[in-house]
Amino acid sequence: MKKLHYIFLAIFTLTIASSCSKFEELNTNPDVPTTVTPALLLTQIQKDSYRFWNPNPTDWGTAQLWSKHCVLFDPNPNPYQYYSSFWPFGGFGSFQRLTSLKRMVEFAKGSPDEPSYKGMELFMKASYGFAMTMDMGDIPYTEAGKAEDGIFQPKYDKQADVFVSILKDFQAAEALFAEGKNFTGDIMYGGNAAKWRKLSNAMQLKVLQTISKKITAEQKARFAAIVNAGNLMTDNSDIFQLVYSDNPNATHPFWNGENRRILLGVSNIVVDALKNYNDRRLFYFAEPANSLIASGKLATDFDAYEGAPTELSSDKLAANNAAGRYSQVSKRYVTPRAGDPMLLFTYSEQCFIIAEAIEEGWVTGNAKDYYENGVKAILNYYRTLPSAGTGTQGMAITQAYIDGYFTGEAAYKTAGTKTARLQQIWMQRYLLDFFQGKGDAYRNFLRTGYPNFPLDPATSMNPDDKNIYPKRWKYPTSELTTNPINYQKAVDEQYNGFDGINQTPWWLK
Repeated sequence: MKKLHYIFLAIFTLTIASSCSKFEELNTNPDVPTTVTPALLLTQIQKDSYRFWNPNPTDWGTAQLWSKHCVLFDPNPNPYQYYSSFWPFGGFGSFQRLTSLKRMVEFAKGSPDEPSYKGMELFMKASYGFAMTMDMGDIPYTEAGKAEDGIFQPKYDKQADVFVSILKDFQAAEALFAEGKNFTGDIMYGGNAAKWRKLSNAMQLKVLQTISKKITAEQKARFAAIVNAGNLMTDNSDIFQLVYSDNPNATHPFWNGENRRILLGVSNIVVDALKNYNDRRLFYFAEPANSLIASGKLATDFDAYEGAPTELSSDKLAANNAAGRYSQVSKRYVTPRAGDPMLLFTYSEQCFIIAEAIEEGWVTGNAKDYYENGVKAILNYYRTLPSAGTGTQGMAITQAYIDGYFTGEAAYKTAGTKTARLQQIWMQRYLLDFFQGKGDAYRNFLRTGYPNFPLDPATSMNPDDKNIYPKRWKYPTSELTTNPINYQKAVDEQYNGFDGINQTPWWLK
């Protein structure tokens, strides 16, 4: 009987094993990958990195306030419009993706496109570090993403050293992309290694110009070497952008946001600059003011548009908007589901960066040519937008218009002062970021002081000092418990022990 018992048990075990095997076969979805590839990891990393943090019209509209491109007409004041924030903290969350980037490279090992994936790892880390250090100051960079190595409380690197490391990583990424092949999983450039190489060089120029107050002679020489080497963006085909679609999970954040649009105006900084240049982007960005149309102005008249003062109290702005005094943002932004792409870095911005560097003597060249090429490129971008056929008030940008753009105030002030020329460059760069939801324009204002961002102590919501501009975000509160020693050391050494938004980080001193 005991022998029969063992035979029965063996038969039962084999039957169960066979059934389990068949169960797994029957319940495996052939449309779902069962193995992870570097391409799959990269796609997810890029989605998480480049999508707007909360894609809805309200938050997208709020994101336009910090850089003074737009003005909110809600009678309840929005802190972002008045130098404060609902959440005045930066964060290190992006560094959590460093582990996934490490796995991505491991899975690509031995393949022809391994160098390109290695380049992506370095490019992404440098991009995360650049954003974080601009937000907060000193950050953990060299020890970031090393929990697997037992480093759970990474030390903070000095901001000057962070910039050096970022530049080193962008440079290494460029070399890897030059060595690498085209690769898969890339939702930004379609795996074109040559375009990533150009962007890696362009980002080095941007980082170097960002630290213009602190830049060394050696770093200026590096800037010139990158420009002279020529592996940079050449036209709009190299634009680094996130393209939206009609897919419900990938639509433009402001799509179907009419209820928010009617409470969102274009600032007088933007409107006045566009009118000063006779720039037809005005008709792409804004609606004419209802009161001016009622007075006899036409939608095709530049004088039919009126920007709103960013520093005016929210109740006055709301009342004036109700009276039709201001230009609201264009209806064009809420109509097409795909909308305009999010411009993360453009050929135009590269041109303006180099034009400024020429004016500062970092590199030889013709600043006027770079200025004009940058303006032409962004105008041509809007000329060829799929949504450009509607919502432009009958004043669409044409090639003939672009050809005749550089007259009057739009003409490069070759015979003027260096300051006047720099202000032209800075204003055109400022206009690039309209309705893009980025903070670059505010940082450039902190660096250059232009364009002037009005500050009225009576309406400022700066919690620590209503008379000054915030210069950074505070460190995430989680650092107080997860990395308290290194956090406190960074705050003490940079900001005399006070982790506040008005403290001045190294790059602005």
